[in-house]
Amino acid sequence: MNVDEGAVEFTVPAARDGADAGVGDDVFYNPTQELNRDITIATLRAYQEREPRTETYLDAMTASGVRGLRAAASGYEVTCTDTDPDAVALAQSNLKENELDGQTLNMDANAVLYQSGPESPYGPESIFDIVDLDPFGTPIPFADAALSNARNLVCVTATDTAPLCGAHQQSGIRTYSTLPQNTEYHPEMGLRVLLSALIRTAARYDTAATPILSHVTRHYARTYLELDTRATHADELVSNLGYVHHCEDCLTRRHEFSHTAHPPSICNHCEGDRILTAGPLYLGSVREQAFTRHVRNHITAEMGEAQKADSMLETIENEIETPTHYDQHRLCKQWTRSAIAMDEFIEQLRTAGFDATRTHYSGTSFKTDASIEQIKSVTTDSNES
Repeated sequence: MNVDEGAVEFTVPAARDGADAGVGDDVFYNPTQELNRDITIATLRAYQEREPRTETYLDAMTASGVRGLRAAASGYEVTCTDTDPDAVALAQSNLKENELDGQTLNMDANAVLYQSGPESPYGPESIFDIVDLDPFGTPIPFADAALSNARNLVCVTATDTAPLCGAHQQSGIRTYSTLPQNTEYHPEMGLRVLLSALIRTAARYDTAATPILSHVTRHYARTYLELDTRATHADELVSNLGYVHHCEDCLTRRHEFSHTAHPPSICNHCEGDRILTAGPLYLGSVREQAFTRHVRNHITAEMGEAQKADSMLETIENEIETPTHYDQHRLCKQWTRSAIAMDEFIEQLRTAGFDATRTHYSGTSFKTDASIEQIKSVTTDSNES
């Protein structure tokens, strides 16, 4: 069946009865990831203005080829790889039907990346300026190859949200070499676990992998890492690793930038002793504000999720840079009070002199520089307002 997305039309496997197009078939196409792909294309366009020399793009797990197809339509020299020969044939057909140039390879992405460069059998220009990893599950098996062989930018999606956020803790420890904790700030925990692992992987190659844009939904975390081969810059990123200490009793949390955890024995707010420590996490900025604003300028009308993408990016652009967030409903339940409208809640914090913003991944979560005690003191119960 034919599908329109962005400025291209492409073929995907016919859906089984009751399923979305392409879902559950051998060659996978996920229509719910259109928002992810719209933001990807806007990011690629914005990044080419930032770094005009970027020309080549590797769609490392191409499946139906839609991501590579849309990158080719935006002017990139595209290579699509997949271990499934049917996926490669479909990607090639979709490129041809749209009269777009692009190379397709029936190979494992790691093999392609390690064979890239001047001596590559695919030609002297086969080193990829941008590598896009969008696997099913964790991207970690491909991280070394991508971060040590891409030239400018590595785009990464992780869909294994339970290990990332600590809900499947042992799996998270094995995969990411980090201790994740299952708290109410799941999205932030998952993203910072992912970034910690990717930044540490890049640092082993004396490469800094700086997140210039990141976002989270219920189903995945997505980040765009700009590469810099100066070891001193890698050191600076590694210095932004650290730990979060979280009190399960009163929900107070604090973080420390350190290579060694120093968890408190009791909470300095409620004196409870149920302290969770997570880390090493990446505690630095997960996006570059000016670049995020620039990406917004490249959200265009033909994108199916244009309105949602712009709204999400606007929120990301303005989010406070803190490594955890709070959920108003969770706090109000803790305090046995009724929640109020989020805009009113945020305004109460700002009126009291604190910085406060919504987050992009939940309608009831917020970030602030106020402490738990201060949040409770300056906000009101809906029954009082």
